[in-house]
Amino acid sequence: MIDRFRPALTHEHGQLTHGHLDAEVTRLAGEFRMQGVRTAATLLDNGPAWVIADMALARAGAVHIPIPVFFTEAQVQHALAASGADTLIAPSAMASRWAGLPHRALAAGVQMLTQLSLPGRTVPMPAGTCKITFTSGTTGNPKGVCLSAQGMDQVVQGLVQALAPLDIQKHLCALPLPVLLENIAGVMAPLAHGAQCVVLPLERVGLSGSSSFNPAVFHQTVVQHAPDSLILLPQMLRAWTLWLQATGQRAPASLKMVAVGGAAVGARLIEAAHAVGIPAYEGYGLSEGSSVQTLNLPGASRPGSAGRALPHTQLHIDEQGQIHVAGSLMAGYLGDTALAPAWWATGDIGHLDTDGFLHVHGRLRHVLITAYGRNVSPEWVETALRGEPVVAQAVIFGEGQPQLSAVIWPLQPSVPDEQIEAAVQAANHSLPDYARIGHWVRAQEPFNTASGMATANGRPQRDAIFQRHAGALVPAATA
Repeated sequence: MIDRFRPALTHEHGQLTHGHLDAEVTRLAGEFRMQGVRTAATLLDNGPAWVIADMALARAGAVHIPIPVFFTEAQVQHALAASGADTLIAPSAMASRWAGLPHRALAAGVQMLTQLSLPGRTVPMPAGTCKITFTSGTTGNPKGVCLSAQGMDQVVQGLVQALAPLDIQKHLCALPLPVLLENIAGVMAPLAHGAQCVVLPLERVGLSGSSSFNPAVFHQTVVQHAPDSLILLPQMLRAWTLWLQATGQRAPASLKMVAVGGAAVGARLIEAAHAVGIPAYEGYGLSEGSSVQTLNLPGASRPGSAGRALPHTQLHIDEQGQIHVAGSLMAGYLGDTALAPAWWATGDIGHLDTDGFLHVHGRLRHVLITAYGRNVSPEWVETALRGEPVVAQAVIFGEGQPQLSAVIWPLQPSVPDEQIEAAVQAANHSLPDYARIGHWVRAQEPFNTASGMATANGRPQRDAIFQRHAGALVPAATA
C-alpha cells in the first residue's frame, strides 16, 4: 500500500504527495474524457506537468505520443502526422509555433500549458496501443513503436521486484522523460514502489539538446538532491567519471544504483566509475521490448556484460547469435494493425554465459567480414577504443579489407595525434589480431545531429561518417 502523504514528485517549486498526484491525474483525465481526446502528443521539458499528463492520458484511455524536445522541427511534424494526433500539449511559448489552431489553457500541477486541437485522423495501429514512442533509428524520420499498458506494466513490476532489496526511495530523472527508459524505469517503476521522483528541467541536470552534457552542473544537482538512483547514458557516465577524477571528488554516498544503458558501456568504464563512488551497472533493452530487459545489480554483476534477464524477460540466442526476447513486447508498429510475435528478433548479436549474464556484441547488420573471412562486430572494437581516456567517439570500418580502419573523435580537440595513436595501440592490445585497427583518421567533427553523423539519441550514422572521411580512410575500404 502506497502512503498517500509521502512525496511523489519533487520539482523546482516544491513537492506533490502521492495523494495530490493521484487527485491531479484524476482531474485532468476527466477533462480529457469530456473533450473526447483520443490521441495526444506532448512536447514538454522534464517536470511534474509531463508526469501528470502522461498518467492522465493513460487513465483517460487516450494514446500518448511523448515527443522529445530535442527532436528537429521535421521530426516533430512527422510524429504528429504519422500518429494522427488530435491534440498537442506544449508550453505556451512553444505552442506559438502552431498559431491559428484552436487552443485552450491547461493546468497540470503548478504549470500552465497550452492544449492545441489538431486536425487528427485515424491511423492504423495495433489493438491495445496506449503509448507510441518514436525511436530515432538511423534515418531522418523516427519510427513509431506502439506500446500496451500490459507490456509496460510487466516491465514496471519486473523492475520493482528486482530492485526491492535496494529499497530505492528517491530517483533523480537525468534523461528526457519521453525517452522510454526514463519514462518506465525512472518514473513508472519508482512511483509504483511508493518512492519519489525528482523531475527538474533538463538544464538543471546539465543536458542541452540531445548530446550536450555538463557534468559539473549535473554533479551539483545530484549532491543537492541526494538520490538513491539514476539512469545515465554511457557518454554521461563517462563525462561524470572523468570530471570526478579530474576534480578529486566522489559521487554522493546516497547513491545505491546508477543504471546505464542505450549503448555498450564496457568493463573499463564501469570499473572507473566504481573507483570514484558511482555504483554503475549496465543493462540492455529496446523499445520493442517496452524498455529494459536485462540488468546488472549489486551482488549480481559482471562488468562487461548487460546483466541477467529481469523477472519479466525471457531470452533466446539463435544459431546466428541473434538475441531474441519475450515477455513484455510492444503491441506492434504504428501504421500496421499486426500484433508483435511472441518472440522478437532484436537484430542484436550476443551470447549468454554459463551464469546467465547477457553479453551484447553489436548489431547483426553491422557485422564486418574481413578479407581473411573473420566476422567482426564493429561495436566490440569501438567499445574498446572508447575505454581509452582520450577517445570520445569512434566508428570502425573494414568490410572485405585485410585490416580495420577507425574514424576517431578525441575527448578534447587539443589532444595530439600521438596520444590518439597510443590509445589505438592500447585498445589493440586487448583485441585479437583480426579485430585490431590498422589505420585511423581524426574525425572532422563530433558525431552528433548538428554534423549529421549521429541520430538524436547518439547512435552513429555510419554511412554519413564513411562518406565524410572516405578520402582519408584506407583507399580500398568500403562502408
